[in-house]
Amino acid sequence: MSSTREAVEAFWVAGRRATGDDAFDVTNSWDGRVVATVSVPTDAQVEEAVAAAHAVTAEFAATPAHVRAAALDHVAKRLAERTEELARLITAENGKPVKWARGEVGRAVSVFRWAAEEARRFNGGEAQRLDTDAGGTGRLALTRRFPRGVVLGIAPFNFPLNLVAHKVAPAIAVGAPIIVKPAPATPLSALVLGEILAETDLPAGSWSVLTVPNDKMPALVQDERLPVISFTGSDKVGFQIQADVPHKHCTLELGGNAAAVVLADWSSEEDLEWAATRIATFANYQAGQSCISVQRVIADAAVYDRLVEKVVARTEAQVTGDPSDAATDVGPLVSVAAAERVAAWVDDAVAKGAKLVTGGVRDGANYAPTILADLPADAVLATEEVFGPVLTLHKVDGTDEAFAAVNDSKFGLQTGVFTHDLRTAFRAHRELEVGGVVVGDAPSYRADQMPYGGVKASGVGREGVAYAMEDYTYERVLVLTGLEL
Repeated sequence: MSSTREAVEAFWVAGRRATGDDAFDVTNSWDGRVVATVSVPTDAQVEEAVAAAHAVTAEFAATPAHVRAAALDHVAKRLAERTEELARLITAENGKPVKWARGEVGRAVSVFRWAAEEARRFNGGEAQRLDTDAGGTGRLALTRRFPRGVVLGIAPFNFPLNLVAHKVAPAIAVGAPIIVKPAPATPLSALVLGEILAETDLPAGSWSVLTVPNDKMPALVQDERLPVISFTGSDKVGFQIQADVPHKHCTLELGGNAAAVVLADWSSEEDLEWAATRIATFANYQAGQSCISVQRVIADAAVYDRLVEKVVARTEAQVTGDPSDAATDVGPLVSVAAAERVAAWVDDAVAKGAKLVTGGVRDGANYAPTILADLPADAVLATEEVFGPVLTLHKVDGTDEAFAAVNDSKFGLQTGVFTHDLRTAFRAHRELEVGGVVVGDAPSYRADQMPYGGVKASGVGREGVAYAMEDYTYERVLVLTGLEL
């Protein structure tokens, strides 16, 4: 280890700081410096966290709504107060440009604010009279939702604060204990969230943040005391989790290869400037490391040439460089290995006949914003999620062909459709095999209160605070007898 034992970042076991016997370094992918050294929980400490969460399940579920809501309000307030600190920390551990990191912190604030509001109105109960048949005379059903149990939240590296927030906030809102496993590459902002949670009056055991390595994850997944798993990451890992524990309730957000569809009626100079700017921005905004980053542009032949000229110009205008500089649009990928993989996929496409329009250059963990045309069907980029700053161009004739191209994918997360035609917008909503259709913008738009998730290899279940709260709970019916209704 490059840092001394005394400088090790602690994790959180049942609401208290702790350190283990081992540690790992978190490095900055821009300059390679060690940002922090983080302690690894021992097996005994992991067991302590799981046992405490399991033991507090009934108590936490019975916690008054105002207590949970107050805790969530406090977290939102403290995150807002520490915005710049957290943004700089996200940039340091993730390589994300600080302007995007600030936006991530702002979104996390909103997630906890929404959760506080939802906690106050959730689980009010639904009454249903049962005397619609003679056998139900004098009977009334009251339906309420109750937590399924402890949630294991497994978070990815690309939004190290906000995607942790999307697991923690709904769990607290419904009174479900949660054990968070942040990505080993980016655990630091989750540990700060632990600091803030420790300032609340939530019961001990209701939350832990465990910086365990990925090879320790299977044991947690298999633990019967953790009946709910919320995972964000690759489809390969997510579906393996689902296969390993088919009896558990799994919410899986597994990514995609999002398309931006530009149809013939989106044809004015102003229209095409807007589409090109949004496409270029959101193909590259997290160095492409977003599940809804634009990977495919599917444009009608009537606008294709004019659009492509503008997309290339906007892409080449993206400011690349030091992510700590507020002027930077595109920083490094999370690691050199990630950039090497992206480069290999681009090289594979070019070798098979794709045309490199711009970019295609790697420097360490940095990969230049890249555009490819004439992508062959047998290229890896044609079927997989690149998770890098790479955009592919596809010319189609008409809406039928455009929508067929969107659906010709194993993924189905979100699609952007640039059209002014309301009928086409409703058609897209009906026909596109995705979890969300964004009309008039790139597919990368997400409001944190809306249902978010996909179909096919993009996963199962939905995030978005109220929708995750439903995922973490189940309906329980109370039948009252002998009533005069």
